[in-house]
Amino acid sequence: MLLYSPAQITYQPKRIISLVPSITELLYDLGLDMEVAGITKFCVHPPEAKKEKAIIGGTKNIHLEKVKALNPDFIIANKEENVKEQVEALAGECNVYVTDINTLEDAVNMINDIGMITHTSIKADHIISKIKDGFSAIRPMNRIDTAYLIWRNPYMTIGGDTFIHDMLTKCGLQNIYSSKTRYPEVDIKYLKQQACKLLLLSSEPYPFKQKHIDELQQQLPGTKILLVDGEMFSWYGSRLLYGPAYFTELIQRVSQACAY
Repeated sequence: MLLYSPAQITYQPKRIISLVPSITELLYDLGLDMEVAGITKFCVHPPEAKKEKAIIGGTKNIHLEKVKALNPDFIIANKEENVKEQVEALAGECNVYVTDINTLEDAVNMINDIGMITHTSIKADHIISKIKDGFSAIRPMNRIDTAYLIWRNPYMTIGGDTFIHDMLTKCGLQNIYSSKTRYPEVDIKYLKQQACKLLLLSSEPYPFKQKHIDELQQQLPGTKILLVDGEMFSWYGSRLLYGPAYFTELIQRVSQACAY
């Protein structure tokens, strides 16, 4: 059964499978490591998870038989990260809670829901409180026109309806693709026309490196280009606890880079 509300869960899950890396980390931080039965190959936090738990494939290519063999009583999925047909197939065998995260508020609500479902609300409330306090302390910049790349060949960016966009906004960075949806392809000519002042290259899903800065800098001599930690912009579980400190440091980096 596909579930969209914590009120639909009337039992305490004991064998949980997480199809979402950032939620796997959250489950561990809620003290649910013993309840987690299976995770994806991309669940890299905490490091011990991949050593301890069964790997049921990637977020886009779940091995359904491996999931069934683990006899789960609760599965957590995400509307964007997982394939609809696979999630629906799993829902025929087990309760699947589907998350849909596009803003910080969505993320906070999800953490609250997971806390309610797993009977860990006290720990969830503590995490939420620290996240809210951290983000409220951020001092955003004065709207710097920015583009954020997530992929190469073709170059792809993020639209105004994404979680990454909301994180940019929290830093005071103005996404020049905010009128677009999801993950459109990027035209370098457009970046030139828009006089993009700042270009951020993410560490994931494409692992941008210094050589990519050098390559793009030749085409965009008037744009400051920086590498950024993609997890800080796209992981919406308890990794958000580290976001405010990272974004504060990034704001300082951008201020220095754009001052010249």
